[in-house]
Amino acid sequence: MTAEPIETGTRQDAWIPMSDGVYLSVTLYLPEASHGPQPCILEALPYRKDDMTSSYRPEYTRLRDEHAYAVARLDLRGTGSSGGRATDEYPAQEQRDLAEVIAWLAAQEWCDGNVGMYGTSYSGFNSLQMACEQPPALKAVIAIYATDDRFTDDVHYMGGLRKWIDIVDYCHYMAPMNALPPVPEVFGAGWRDEWRARISEHEPWLLNWLSHQRRDAYWQHGSVRPGYDRIRIPTFIVAGWADGYRNNTFRTMEALGADGTPRRLLAGPWAHAATSTSAPGPRIDLVPEMVQWWDRWLRGREEAIPDGTPEAVWYVRESHVPEPDLDTVPGEWRADVWPSPRSSWLEARLEGRAPYVVKPDVGTAAWISCAGHLPYGQPYDQRHDDVDSLVWDLDPSQLSRGGLEIAGHPHVLLAVAASEPVATVSVKLQDVAPDGTSTLVTRGTLNLTRRGGMHLAEPLVPGEAVEVDVELEATAYRWLPGHRLRVAVAGADWPNTVAPPRPVTLTVSGGRLRLPAYDAEGAPEPPAFVPGDETTSEDAHGVVWRVERDVLARRTTCVVDHGSTYDAPYGAVTEHYAGRVSVSTRTFEQNAAADVSFRLSFRDDATGEPVVCTSRSTLEVHAGERVFDVRISLTCTEGDEIVGERSWHRQIDRDLA
Repeated sequence: MTAEPIETGTRQDAWIPMSDGVYLSVTLYLPEASHGPQPCILEALPYRKDDMTSSYRPEYTRLRDEHAYAVARLDLRGTGSSGGRATDEYPAQEQRDLAEVIAWLAAQEWCDGNVGMYGTSYSGFNSLQMACEQPPALKAVIAIYATDDRFTDDVHYMGGLRKWIDIVDYCHYMAPMNALPPVPEVFGAGWRDEWRARISEHEPWLLNWLSHQRRDAYWQHGSVRPGYDRIRIPTFIVAGWADGYRNNTFRTMEALGADGTPRRLLAGPWAHAATSTSAPGPRIDLVPEMVQWWDRWLRGREEAIPDGTPEAVWYVRESHVPEPDLDTVPGEWRADVWPSPRSSWLEARLEGRAPYVVKPDVGTAAWISCAGHLPYGQPYDQRHDDVDSLVWDLDPSQLSRGGLEIAGHPHVLLAVAASEPVATVSVKLQDVAPDGTSTLVTRGTLNLTRRGGMHLAEPLVPGEAVEVDVELEATAYRWLPGHRLRVAVAGADWPNTVAPPRPVTLTVSGGRLRLPAYDAEGAPEPPAFVPGDETTSEDAHGVVWRVERDVLARRTTCVVDHGSTYDAPYGAVTEHYAGRVSVSTRTFEQNAAADVSFRLSFRDDATGEPVVCTSRSTLEVHAGERVFDVRISLTCTEGDEIVGERSWHRQIDRDLA
């Protein structure tokens, strides 16, 4: 879809009053007034619209100037320049706020009363949450890289295990980010008082997240799954096979379809980055796809999505050489209804194996399940990890004579016993080339104490076998002729998830592999997309991504260090992130440490003088056999003067994890 430029509209800052007296800061991108009232598209995020995510703004001006949509970017309560306090991710207060915001937008003279909501990651999450809340003016949503399950498909837990490398990234850096001041030129007089109040009342979100190690009411709040029937408005899901939220694809489409909700799925090869710049590609321009959706459901233009348009479009990757910074992955686009009549299940038997002594550091060749911006890159050759795993190699041509292609969630069912009450099973599905190169296709991890459900914690009886079903993450993949299919089973997936609390031995007495096969013959033609950037925007300059092995100390460590400086509408921003996680291969004791700082440079609205504000936080986590020992220190400064300091020390029991 192409569009002729429309007259340039306006950008303005405004305040939206909440019923409790708090005002939220919003930036409005309004089309030229001659177009009359138009639908409004809302993005609500905690990542500071006026500086740290201000570079996103070309997308908003395109929606405004090329397609005559109003766009509203909102700082959530207690973040950026909004009032109030940021108490947690997705608190109930946030949904109440957003319902009021949507009503306010719909009532403005420049809005025709129809509001859409969209965004990437956090703002995709709350788009789905508000679809569940059903405010009257909200007519459609687009959720990009967002999950339907906050507990086991976010940055917190996976298969009932604490995600470990994530603890030094997002899970920590929100502490110093939430302690930054509002922008003086936006907030106005009193910004320093507001800053001091934020610091004095701030509590790191991580402490709460570590306290909820099972799926409970805390995690169910804000999760769509399993209550998909609460969504009645058209929902467009955008996902990436290298992204951490890839499971909000086929299963959500199926559930929404069962309730008759208009839906669309677009799943590409992308990481947690813009579809136009992601590594890997192929990259596409997402704006035309979004406009098509908005035109249909906000403007009522039925011709925008003609009858017969495929509701599910995905990219099937195929055999390739893995690289941590792979620019483009080979494959083809698919289009179909979902669930598809072209899908079927294939099964293969896995023979039992001798007892396996778990290596706690197996997993470093695929050290995070959500690739994004470097140093959080893609998996590389799995052969190093395969040596420390149990492996089964299968011939795909024996499973599917026409060539093996899958789309959906593979499953591995195992009969497994452990020598300790707490143990983990990690399962990886791989593509092994004729030269031995091993490419990760998809993975799944299960804390065996959660075998009865993520809400339960049941210790194992040492030596007693249990039967478990490990669901692997959603994917679409095709093995080329001459390539083998490998199932790799290990007792850890580190540092992606925390290793078991003690040394442990596993015995797999047998199992089955279940594959969601897909036959593309006779499927509809996929749409043609407007290309994105020819090459990725990822730059490895100054980025540290390192795995260290201290041979004599028997300790493996993963290290990250990166940062950037850039201009913003009201000044400049400097970000710096440093982190490391380690595990003892003797005792399984683990440590995590992070040092994150943000520096904002702007002018005081009252005096016009330059202002430099810094928020820095350090994190230390020790994971012993029974306890997570957590220490966080926060220091905020203006110039050389300390504005506020806080520190926290918590000891949180490991809940059979």
